[in-house]
Amino acid sequence: MPDGTLKYDLRGVSASKDEVHQAIKNLDKGIFPNAFCKVIPDIVAGDEAYCNVMHADTAGTKTSLAYLYWRETGDISVWKGIVEDAIVMNIDDMGCVGITDNIVLSSTIGRNKSIINGDVISTIINYTQEYLHKLNTYGIGITLAGGETADVGDIVRTIDVGFTAFARIKRQDIIEIKIRPGDYIVGFASYGQAEYESAYNGGMGSNGLTSSRHDVLTKYYSEKYPESYNPFIPNEVIYTGSKMLTDMVDIGGRHMSVGKLILSPTRTYLPILKQIVDKFRSQISGLVHCSGGGQTKVSKFLDQPVRVVKDHLLPVPPLFKLIKEESGLTMKEMYQVFNMGHRLECYTPDRNVAEEMISIANNLGVKSQIIGKVEASDKTQIVINHEGEQVIYDYSH
Repeated sequence: MPDGTLKYDLRGVSASKDEVHQAIKNLDKGIFPNAFCKVIPDIVAGDEAYCNVMHADTAGTKTSLAYLYWRETGDISVWKGIVEDAIVMNIDDMGCVGITDNIVLSSTIGRNKSIINGDVISTIINYTQEYLHKLNTYGIGITLAGGETADVGDIVRTIDVGFTAFARIKRQDIIEIKIRPGDYIVGFASYGQAEYESAYNGGMGSNGLTSSRHDVLTKYYSEKYPESYNPFIPNEVIYTGSKMLTDMVDIGGRHMSVGKLILSPTRTYLPILKQIVDKFRSQISGLVHCSGGGQTKVSKFLDQPVRVVKDHLLPVPPLFKLIKEESGLTMKEMYQVFNMGHRLECYTPDRNVAEEMISIANNLGVKSQIIGKVEASDKTQIVINHEGEQVIYDYSH
């Protein structure tokens, strides 16, 4: 059996997306080059005081896990979580540039009609509007502009669910990432149960699903559902774990199935960001959505040498402990693939502001705390000291 890093590569996925970043390195970076999303001039109205942001993303391979759970249990509600995954991966990225309202959304769904029936499509489409209505109660206005549902069984093995989001915003309101020595880092939990969530959230998000699915689940699923995985990857890295989807996991005294735990919908932080951005926009050095790249995501946005020290992280939640046990990945790999307990971090030079941000999150049921600080350095590093282990990522080469 190959080691963790090779195993991840053999599955045809990448935590760092180095090839993608290499491919786009010469593209125009927009009018705010170090913003979390690309920001372009206001081509809608031509107003120099405004700018536009468009963002596209999907639920990724989480749809394959939803497919397995639906087929095994008949529980069609798991597709509602996929809707949240695909929407949140767009709007939370946009939140990191200061956009928390007046968003236009359009869907793109590609399915294999032979195995994904109309009930699934109906659930996805109808729940989209229901979820947007829920967000609207927190002052987050999102308008659904329609979309496309295509039957593309020749190229999609099960289903792919994606959205594209658009917003127009004043240039002066854009948050550009300018992280500096002395900044405090506030981490916002990806797990637990927020006020606006209906159940416990395992904290998975929509990144690292290929690894978690194959490392945790048993070979049974490769034999029964060959359509659920890439047929071109080696058999030795397909469903290598010991768990069934319906096996129960103890979550601090409550029990939850392995499938539902991993399928926990990607938590949106927009109800929190709406308040934080409205109140502290000018005191934010950067907002980072720790999606692809996990706890190393911030490395993509450091415009000068600094040492990002994360030495007071939130406890690693049960889900990621389960994945670690089943996968055998090192902690260095785990922190690079998974969010490990928080999927949003905010940088601010003012400790009092950091404490107020924490209070806002806690009031909405999301645990948060100062997880570290930025230090002066002659080289760029991310240093994680947590639960008795130190991990260092060096980007100075």
